Amino acid sequence: VQLVESGGGLVEPGGSLRLSCAASGGTFSSYYMSWYRQAPGKGRESVASIAPSGRYRYYEDSVKARFPISRDNVLNTVYLQMNSLKPEDTAVYYCNTINSRFSWGQGTQVTVSS
Repeated sequence: VQLVESGGGLVEPGGSLRLSCAASGGTFSSYYMSWYRQAPGKGRESVASIAPSGRYRYYEDSVKARFPISRDNVLNTVYLQMNSLKPEDTAVYYCNTINSRFSWGQGTQVTVSS
């Protein structure tokens, strides 16, 4: 499965972005999917996860209530709606299964700055 992330950019604090992760070349709908981020000089961390059905969702504390995760199994796409962005959200954002089963995509850069 190939993963392609998009939707990042430069945004001011308090702004919003919607990230998309499109999967191709294999089965997508049976996996827990996660969004990860890697800030400069830091390791990659998971910020949000969603069950195959979309019924269950899990969030890292710093993004809870700000970054709702969703998925469309027909379109093989996972989304991350990023609201009330903060400078500390600046990072490259990636998607993958909850256990990093697929090869990593190139990610999408999110920069929050005034």
